[in-house]
Order: sequence, then C-alpha cells, then structure tokens
Amino acid sequence: MAEQQPSFDAAKYKNSQREQWNKDGAAWRRWNPTLDRWYGEVTCQMLDLAQLQPGGRVLDVAAGAGEPAVSAAERVGPSGYVLATDISEGIVELALQVARERGLQQIATCAMDGEQLDLPDASFDAVLCRLGLMYMPHPVTALREWHRALRPGGRVAVVVFSTPDRNSWGALPASIIRQRVQLPPPIPGQPGPFSLGAPGVLEGVFRQAGFADPEVRAVSVPLRMASSVEYVRVAREAFGAFNAMMADLPTQECESVWNEVESSMRRFESPGGFEVPGECLVGAATK
Repeated sequence: MAEQQPSFDAAKYKNSQREQWNKDGAAWRRWNPTLDRWYGEVTCQMLDLAQLQPGGRVLDVAAGAGEPAVSAAERVGPSGYVLATDISEGIVELALQVARERGLQQIATCAMDGEQLDLPDASFDAVLCRLGLMYMPHPVTALREWHRALRPGGRVAVVVFSTPDRNSWGALPASIIRQRVQLPPPIPGQPGPFSLGAPGVLEGVFRQAGFADPEVRAVSVPLRMASSVEYVRVAREAFGAFNAMMADLPTQECESVWNEVESSMRRFESPGGFEVPGECLVGAATK
C-alpha cells in the first residue's frame, strides 16, 4: 500500500508567512541596498516587460519593503498610481515609509492576500510581482485574480527563481538545514523558492489563468558580497525561510547549523570577494 503524502495546510502556511514577514521585514529593509543590487537587473527587465507608461496604474503584489513599487512609481510619474500590497501588515508599513522618504506621493499601500484581492475589476494597467508568486499556495488562483484586476490589454510581469541547481545561494544552505533538522522532502506542488522554476511551468500557469502570449527569459543573478561571513549575516537576518525551517531547534543547535552553512559557502570566496550563483526567470503576459 502506497504511503500517504502529508497534506499541505495553505491557511496555516499563509499565517506563518504573515508572522515571519511581520518579524523579519525590518531586517529585509536594512539589507535593501544589498538586495536591490542583487535584484536590480531582473527588476529593470520586469518593469520593461510590464510596459509601464506615465500616468499608468500599477498593482505591486507581495511588494515587500518598497521595491519594485518605488521603481514603478518613478516610471509612471506623479500622474500615475502604484498600490503596493503584501500579506504582511508590518512590511507594507515599511514600504510606505520608503515611499514617503523618496517623496513619492503616488504610492499607496495595503495589507492584502495576493490570492484574494479586495479590488475592483479592470482597475490597473499592470500587475507586478517580484519573487512572490512562487511562495503562493495557489499561483493560478493568484494570477486569475490579477487578470481580473487588469484592464483589457493590461500586462502582468513577475520574477521567480529558476531551479535549485542554478541557485546555490539558497539551495545549498537549505539542503544543510533540511538534513540537520531532519525535515521531510517538500510535498509535490508545495510553494517554495523554486516551485515555478522548471522549464515551461511559469508559461503554463500564465495560460491556465487566462493570459495570452507569455514570454519568459532566464537572467543570471549572482549574489556578490565581501565574504561568506557577510552572506550568513544577511541570510540570518533577511532570509526568513531559513529561520522558519530551524524554528524548533535549540539556540545552540541553530548556531551549529549556521557555522556549517558558513563553512560550506566558503567555496564561493576568491581574492575578489564572494560570489555565489543565482538565476531568475522574468516572465510577462497580456490580458
């Protein structure tokens, strides 16, 4: 008799995501300069594919602590409008602070589930989602909601990570943590950093959600830092998923895991600094 797979509790998962980002959002903002350098090229390509125009209305889903909403607001200008949404109340408050510091009055924020938008039909010219869709339990449901919120001819543009073998920055530490914590393998279809990264998957969810003419391109995003020590500092503070995986470990054991991660990441050091491979997919489609 086949072993029954454990079920995935989407509601519990979303609550843990909300709690995690309410806790870790401030750290994510502290590391914004590093993260914005890392994601800068894919962000520009996503905005290009979204075809933003001055005066346009843009919805940013899973907006985090201010990007790409800020860059989108600069493109649509003072006559445009950007609504930055995230499941975490705390992190959208940080996004609003960033917008006000930049003097961008055209940005508004709202805590909102990306799979259940409390927004009218056909009210936006573009929907953006940078590194959020792959963490949603039901990505096709999310995309159908975004499709509903777009005007005819509107564009959706997203960034997701590709496959683990092309993203050592995340796959290597995760494998160490999973082994040390003795976590079971991810359930098939479970959300996670690489859940939409295999060839053809992102195009498929666009089409299932009713979008036309999907375009997906791979973009190299190596993470460059001073050292493996600095990498671990960023990972501990800003990569909440790693901490969530170790939530039940004693403090001393967590320290031991992070020491092992740092040791394993030293292979990416050279006289020129630290560089670990990463790859994103940038995808867009039309309503």
